[in-house]
Amino acid sequence: MTTVPTVSSTAATLAIRSENVCRHYRMGETVIRAVDGISLEVPTGEFVALLGTSGSGKSSMLNLIAGLDRPTSGSVIVEDRDLAKLSREELAKYRLHVVGMVFQSFNLIPSMTLMENVDLPLRFAEVDRGQRESMAREALERVGLRARVNHRPSELSGGEQQRAALARALINRPKLLLADEPTGNLDSHTGTEIMNMLRDFNRELGMTVVMVTHERTLAERYAQRMIFLADGKLVDDRPNDPGFQAEDRP
Repeated sequence: MTTVPTVSSTAATLAIRSENVCRHYRMGETVIRAVDGISLEVPTGEFVALLGTSGSGKSSMLNLIAGLDRPTSGSVIVEDRDLAKLSREELAKYRLHVVGMVFQSFNLIPSMTLMENVDLPLRFAEVDRGQRESMAREALERVGLRARVNHRPSELSGGEQQRAALARALINRPKLLLADEPTGNLDSHTGTEIMNMLRDFNRELGMTVVMVTHERTLAERYAQRMIFLADGKLVDDRPNDPGFQAEDRP
C-alpha cells in the first residue's frame, strides 16, 4: 500500500499552506517565473480570491494547489498532504477525492448527456452504477438542473453548462473547490447566479473555496479574503467583508 506523505499536525486547521513555492519555466534562454516564492495559508472553510492581471501567476498558483502542476521548488500542502512528494497515482486520487474544479470554459464532454458528464468522476472512483446515478441526480438538482439530466451541453445555455460543471465538481463532495474565472464566459446576471451558488456551498457545506479572478468587484462581493499577485509574487493579502458591498465602500 502506498503511504501518502504528511506534515506536522500544526497545519490541521489549514486547508492550504504554501511555503516559498516557485514554478519556473524555461523558454530558450529566458526563465519565466510564473510563481516566484509565494508563501500563504488558507484556513479550512475560507472563501479566498486570487487576483491579478493576466500573467500575474494566479492560474499557475491554482494549478499547483490542484496538483495539475508540480513546483520547481518549495511546497504546497493541502489537507496535510505535501503535493510535491506525491506520485502521479497519489495526485490523481487527491484530485478525485479532495478537489473539485470549475473552469471558465466549462470543459463538458459534448457527446455525453449531463448525467454522464456529472457522474464521470464517480466512474473513475469505481462507484457502482446505481449509486452513481443517484448521486449525479442529487448534484444536478442542487444546481437547478433536475429537468436537464438527459440533455447534451450543446442544448444548454452558458449558465446551464457552468452549473453542470459545478455539479460535476461537487459530485465527490470535495473539501476544496477551485474556480478559475468561473464567470468569465457568462453574462452578469448568470454570473451572479453562479457566484451565489459558490458562496452557498462555502457557507452551507463548509467547503474551502479558492477563486481566480481579475474582477476586484466580484472578489469584494463574495470573498472573505483577497490575495493579490503580480509577476508571480504575492504583493498584498487582505481580509474582506463580503457583506459590505463594493458600491458602499468609500
